[in-house]
Amino acid sequence: MKVYKYEGAGNSFVLLPDFDEKFPPEKLPELAQTLCDREKSMGADGLMVLRKPQQGGDCRMLFYNNDGSTAEMCGNGARCLCRYCHDHGLSDEFQAIETPAGMVTGERLGEGLYRVRLNSPTVFRRTEAYSYVELGDPGIPHAVVEADLSQSRDVLREFARALRHSPEFPKGANVNLYELTGENSLRLLTFERGVEDFTLACGTGTGATVAALTLLGRIPGRGTKVTCDGGVLWVDIVKEAPFPEIYLTGPAEELWSGELPWK
Repeated sequence: MKVYKYEGAGNSFVLLPDFDEKFPPEKLPELAQTLCDREKSMGADGLMVLRKPQQGGDCRMLFYNNDGSTAEMCGNGARCLCRYCHDHGLSDEFQAIETPAGMVTGERLGEGLYRVRLNSPTVFRRTEAYSYVELGDPGIPHAVVEADLSQSRDVLREFARALRHSPEFPKGANVNLYELTGENSLRLLTFERGVEDFTLACGTGTGATVAALTLLGRIPGRGTKVTCDGGVLWVDIVKEAPFPEIYLTGPAEELWSGELPWK
């Protein structure tokens, strides 16, 4: 079986087309751990397994973090998958990806540049310490917190890890630490569930953060520039009741492809 490695704004993924379902579901968590191991294998933030569509999309995506846990969706991963669908004849300039959190649509804007509509928020609440956003249903949980990102990574990591495991979040939460850098721009650092550390970028975290700040009236939310460790992403919020539409634009590149060393 052929396997691919993609990257979107520094977020890396192993992509495994398995339309014949040669790998049973119970084997996929272990497979994700094996393929995403940075010392013994290709190394990646997550594994995307492609299956035949069931709801009229181009394909169905199952996503596994590199520790083998599942995730409802991944924004940067979805952009990479949109590029795969275009480049391998599964779609034209527009893509439709079925995910456990709902249908994600994409559009090819140019060579290596894709725009996806993320799942809209289904939950939004604000406390004194953070905003909480869930994207899709079942929702992808995100805590959004303003922070001084000039602090050491060790200090930020300790804070983010504690919040990620807070009993206030029954499903856990991805923790997005942001710092406004302009009227419509921000710096973002995301501590991701399943990776259990900061990643170079997080697509759903980027969308959730911009959506929260837009709903709070802190930024206009159109053409928002988000600078992550892995590069720059752009978010557009379309305010429509009851919750906004979120569009994420950024790079998607194929890094490598080859055959799995086993059948």
